[in-house]
Amino acid sequence: MQNTAIIILAAGSASRMGAIKQLLPYKNTTLLGWAIKNALETKTNEVFCVLGANAETIKREIDSLSIETILNTKYKNGLSSSIATGINHIIDKSFDAILIMLADQPYVNTTYLNTLLKTSKENPHNIIVSNYGKNIGVPAIFPKSYFQDLTDLKGDKGAKLFLEKHLSEVIKIKTINLIDIDTPEEYQQLTNQL
Repeated sequence: MQNTAIIILAAGSASRMGAIKQLLPYKNTTLLGWAIKNALETKTNEVFCVLGANAETIKREIDSLSIETILNTKYKNGLSSSIATGINHIIDKSFDAILIMLADQPYVNTTYLNTLLKTSKENPHNIIVSNYGKNIGVPAIFPKSYFQDLTDLKGDKGAKLFLEKHLSEVIKIKTINLIDIDTPEEYQQLTNQL
Protein backbone atom coordinates (compact mmCIF):
# COMPACT_ATOMS: atom_id res chain seq x y z
CA MET A 1 0.00 0.00 0.00
CA GLN A 2 1.44 3.35 -1.03
CA ASN A 3 1.79 5.74 1.89
CA THR A 4 1.12 9.27 0.60
CA ALA A 5 1.04 12.57 2.48
CA ILE A 6 -0.82 15.64 1.24
CA ILE A 7 0.82 19.01 1.75
CA ILE A 8 -1.41 22.05 1.22
CA LEU A 9 0.59 25.20 0.48
CA ALA A 10 -1.05 28.17 2.22
CA ALA A 11 1.86 30.40 3.23
CA GLY A 12 1.53 33.28 0.76
CA SER A 13 0.67 36.84 1.73
CA ALA A 14 -1.88 37.20 -1.13
CA SER A 15 -0.74 40.76 -1.85
CA ARG A 16 -2.98 41.06 -4.94
CA MET A 17 -6.05 40.08 -2.96
CA GLY A 18 -5.74 42.74 -0.27
CA ALA A 19 -7.16 40.31 2.32
CA ILE A 20 -6.15 37.03 3.96
CA LYS A 21 -7.01 34.94 0.93
CA GLN A 22 -6.85 31.61 2.78
CA LEU A 23 -9.74 32.75 5.04
CA LEU A 24 -12.07 34.17 2.40
CA PRO A 25 -15.55 32.63 2.78
CA TYR A 26 -16.36 29.74 0.44
CA LYS A 27 -19.09 27.07 0.68
CA ASN A 28 -19.81 27.35 4.43
CA THR A 29 -16.08 27.39 5.19
CA THR A 30 -13.06 29.25 3.73
CA LEU A 31 -10.88 28.70 0.67
CA LEU A 32 -8.31 26.93 2.86
CA GLY A 33 -11.00 25.10 4.82
CA TRP A 34 -12.42 23.80 1.54
CA ALA A 35 -8.98 22.58 0.39
CA ILE A 36 -8.46 20.84 3.75
CA LYS A 37 -11.92 19.23 3.65
CA ASN A 38 -11.27 17.77 0.20
CA ALA A 39 -7.78 16.59 1.21
CA LEU A 40 -9.08 14.89 4.38
CA GLU A 41 -11.74 13.02 2.39
CA THR A 42 -9.17 11.37 0.08
CA LYS A 43 -7.60 7.96 0.40
CA THR A 44 -4.41 9.40 1.91
CA ASN A 45 -2.66 8.82 5.18
CA GLU A 46 -1.96 12.29 6.48
CA VAL A 47 -2.62 15.95 5.62
CA PHE A 48 -0.22 18.80 6.39
CA CYS A 49 -0.62 22.52 5.77
CA VAL A 50 2.28 24.95 5.27
CA LEU A 51 1.54 28.40 6.73
CA GLY A 52 3.60 31.60 6.55
CA ALA A 53 1.98 35.04 6.28
CA ASN A 54 -0.74 35.55 8.91
CA ALA A 55 0.12 32.08 10.29
CA GLU A 56 -1.32 32.65 13.79
CA THR A 57 -4.64 34.02 12.50
CA ILE A 58 -5.04 31.19 9.99
CA LYS A 59 -3.96 28.51 12.48
CA ARG A 60 -6.70 29.61 14.91
CA GLU A 61 -9.28 29.15 12.14
CA ILE A 62 -8.16 25.62 11.22
CA ASP A 63 -7.12 24.34 14.66
CA SER A 64 -10.22 22.16 14.99
CA LEU A 65 -9.34 20.20 11.83
CA SER A 66 -7.24 17.06 12.08
CA ILE A 67 -4.20 18.28 10.18
CA GLU A 68 -0.69 19.23 11.19
CA THR A 69 0.52 22.74 10.38
CA ILE A 70 4.10 23.54 9.36
CA LEU A 71 5.50 27.06 9.63
CA ASN A 72 7.48 28.47 6.70
CA THR A 73 9.37 31.49 8.04
CA LYS A 74 10.86 32.12 4.58
CA TYR A 75 7.52 32.33 2.74
CA LYS A 76 8.56 35.65 1.12
CA ASN A 77 11.07 33.62 -0.95
CA GLY A 78 8.19 32.21 -3.00
CA LEU A 79 6.24 29.00 -3.41
CA SER A 80 9.38 26.86 -3.65
CA SER A 81 10.27 27.73 -0.06
CA SER A 82 6.93 26.28 1.08
CA ILE A 83 7.49 23.09 -0.90
CA ALA A 84 10.97 22.73 0.61
CA THR A 85 9.71 23.48 4.14
CA GLY A 86 6.90 20.94 3.80
CA ILE A 87 9.14 18.20 2.48
CA ASN A 88 11.87 18.84 5.05
CA HIS A 89 9.19 18.34 7.70
CA ILE A 90 8.06 14.93 6.41
CA ILE A 91 11.25 13.61 4.79
CA ASP A 92 12.14 11.38 7.77
CA LYS A 93 8.64 9.94 8.06
CA SER A 94 7.72 6.80 6.14
CA PHE A 95 5.92 8.37 3.17
CA ASP A 96 6.40 6.87 -0.31
CA ALA A 97 5.00 9.93 -2.09
CA ILE A 98 3.72 13.43 -1.50
CA LEU A 99 0.73 15.17 -3.06
CA ILE A 100 1.25 18.93 -3.24
CA MET A 101 -1.81 21.15 -3.62
CA LEU A 102 -2.69 24.82 -3.17
CA ALA A 103 -5.16 26.52 -0.83
CA ASP A 104 -6.62 28.67 -3.61
CA GLN A 105 -7.85 26.15 -6.20
CA PRO A 106 -11.52 25.75 -5.18
CA TYR A 107 -12.40 23.39 -8.05
CA VAL A 108 -9.92 20.78 -6.86
CA ASN A 109 -12.15 18.20 -5.22
CA THR A 110 -11.76 14.83 -3.53
CA THR A 111 -12.68 12.93 -6.71
CA TYR A 112 -9.91 14.66 -8.66
CA LEU A 113 -7.35 14.16 -5.89
CA ASN A 114 -8.27 10.46 -5.70
CA THR A 115 -7.71 10.20 -9.48
CA LEU A 116 -4.17 11.53 -8.97
CA LEU A 117 -3.62 9.13 -6.05
CA LYS A 118 -4.88 6.12 -8.02
CA THR A 119 -2.62 7.00 -10.97
CA SER A 120 0.33 7.36 -8.60
CA LYS A 121 -0.39 4.00 -6.99
CA GLU A 122 -0.41 2.37 -10.45
CA ASN A 123 2.77 4.27 -11.49
CA PRO A 124 4.73 4.62 -8.24
CA HIS A 125 7.95 5.84 -9.91
CA ASN A 126 6.36 8.61 -11.98
CA ILE A 127 5.50 12.22 -11.15
CA ILE A 128 1.74 12.71 -11.57
CA VAL A 129 0.79 16.26 -12.57
CA SER A 130 -2.26 18.31 -13.48
CA ASN A 131 -2.40 19.27 -17.14
CA TYR A 132 -3.71 22.79 -17.90
CA GLY A 133 -3.71 22.80 -21.70
CA LYS A 134 -0.19 23.99 -22.49
CA ASN A 135 0.94 24.07 -18.85
CA ILE A 136 1.45 21.47 -16.14
CA GLY A 137 1.43 22.00 -12.40
CA VAL A 138 -0.16 21.23 -9.06
CA PRO A 139 -1.94 19.37 -7.66
CA ALA A 140 0.93 16.97 -8.33
CA ILE A 141 2.33 13.83 -6.72
CA PHE A 142 6.04 13.25 -6.32
CA PRO A 143 7.57 9.88 -5.35
CA LYS A 144 10.07 9.78 -2.48
CA SER A 145 13.01 9.57 -4.90
CA TYR A 146 12.41 13.28 -5.75
CA PHE A 147 12.03 14.60 -2.19
CA GLN A 148 15.66 15.67 -1.82
CA ASP A 149 15.67 17.54 -5.15
CA LEU A 150 12.45 19.34 -4.23
CA THR A 151 14.03 20.74 -1.06
CA ASP A 152 16.51 22.61 -3.28
CA LEU A 153 13.87 24.53 -5.26
CA LYS A 154 14.11 28.32 -5.41
CA GLY A 155 11.66 31.16 -6.14
CA ASP A 156 8.07 31.12 -7.37
CA LYS A 157 8.72 29.18 -10.57
CA GLY A 158 10.95 26.49 -9.04
CA ALA A 159 8.46 23.64 -9.26
CA LYS A 160 7.53 24.52 -12.84
CA LEU A 161 11.17 24.41 -13.95
CA PHE A 162 11.64 21.16 -12.01
CA LEU A 163 8.71 19.55 -13.84
CA GLU A 164 9.99 20.74 -17.22
CA LYS A 165 13.36 19.16 -16.44
CA HIS A 166 11.71 15.82 -15.59
CA LEU A 167 9.12 15.69 -18.39
CA SER A 168 10.04 12.13 -19.38
CA GLU A 169 9.02 10.90 -15.90
CA VAL A 170 5.76 12.87 -15.83
CA ILE A 171 2.23 11.51 -16.30
CA LYS A 172 -0.27 14.29 -17.08
CA ILE A 173 -3.85 14.15 -15.80
CA LYS A 174 -6.33 16.28 -17.73
CA THR A 175 -7.99 18.90 -15.55
CA ILE A 176 -11.22 20.79 -15.80
CA ASN A 177 -11.00 24.46 -14.90
CA LEU A 178 -8.60 24.27 -11.95
CA ILE A 179 -8.33 28.04 -11.57
CA ASP A 180 -6.27 29.82 -8.93
CA ILE A 181 -7.99 32.64 -7.06
CA ASP A 182 -5.46 35.50 -6.92
CA THR A 183 -7.41 38.76 -7.29
CA PRO A 184 -10.62 40.28 -5.86
CA GLU A 185 -12.15 40.01 -9.37
CA GLU A 186 -11.43 36.26 -9.56
CA TYR A 187 -12.88 35.76 -6.09
CA GLN A 188 -15.98 37.75 -7.05
CA GLN A 189 -16.45 35.59 -10.14
CA LEU A 190 -16.13 32.47 -8.02
CA THR A 191 -18.70 33.57 -5.45
CA ASN A 192 -21.09 34.72 -8.19
CA GLN A 193 -21.26 31.10 -9.35
CA LEU A 194 -22.34 29.74 -5.94
